[in-house]
Amino acid sequence: MKAIVQDGYGPPDLLRLEDVEVPVVEEGGVRLRVRAAGVNPLDWHFVRGAPYAARIAMGMRRPEVRVRGVDVAGRVEAVGRGVQRLRPGDDVFGVCDGAFAEYATAREELLIAKPATMTYEEAAAVPVAALTALQGLRAGNVRSGQRVLINGAAGGVGTFAVQIARSYGAEVTGVCSSRNVELVHALGAERVIDYTRDDFTKGDERYDVILDNVGNHSLSALRSTLAADGVLVYNSGASMRRIAAAQLLQRLGRNVRMFSTKPGHDDLAAIGRLIEGGKLASVVSETYPLVRTAAAIAHVEAGHARGKVVVTLTADRTRSPG
Repeated sequence: MKAIVQDGYGPPDLLRLEDVEVPVVEEGGVRLRVRAAGVNPLDWHFVRGAPYAARIAMGMRRPEVRVRGVDVAGRVEAVGRGVQRLRPGDDVFGVCDGAFAEYATAREELLIAKPATMTYEEAAAVPVAALTALQGLRAGNVRSGQRVLINGAAGGVGTFAVQIARSYGAEVTGVCSSRNVELVHALGAERVIDYTRDDFTKGDERYDVILDNVGNHSLSALRSTLAADGVLVYNSGASMRRIAAAQLLQRLGRNVRMFSTKPGHDDLAAIGRLIEGGKLASVVSETYPLVRTAAAIAHVEAGHARGKVVVTLTADRTRSPG
């Protein structure tokens, strides 16, 4: 099969399209014919091998896993022993191993049925970003009637966070660039702040929850924008120093929360219900063919991507029969 492989760390252009063995289906897992794969910031972090400390898990001199990509949408081709829910021919999306390839394997519990109303590209844009948004808002204990600010509201996580917070009944303020103001309004934000014109940390508004996806303000500035009992949920890998400071504040019981996205069936199912209920949709700004995966990852690494970038492995973008 064709796959994008990585044998060292560095810029995205070190990635190559090669012929590799089709992955073996293990017990409790399935093999997918990949139709589309979402691109996430973690993909370029893995390609770069950054931060350096992460190489302890990834492989010190070279990545132990050669094929990148975790967000997937496709069709089940084969199932392993013990698989109960899924059958060959099922259209699914979720989290897998090696999505930038013609075939990939995944654990059954990390896949759910693809809604018939979504294209493969739209479904592949969902998993990691929507899980991050859901779990970040949960870390802030977002409730109906609260004033929630999403910094980076037009990015992959932000576009989902705006919609999920609205589904909870929160009053949402989104922060984005001028070109994305209309998009963030359309996603459900009652108020949108154009960061090229205004700095929300210098305004008079106070928020019950801030989900920071950008890391472009100091922790003290962000905390000063919170209401008396407000919570800052920090979701940015901008610097290890910033992360360490946020972790210290959390340990001291201050109003800062850190979290790590953890894929799981229950949260994927909850996201699926929001999609089926018409409360959640993906925003796909760019699609790239498999052979141009390096360019797709470089595009995401450059920042300011609108919604999600997706690698597509099929010219058929029609919705599957429902």
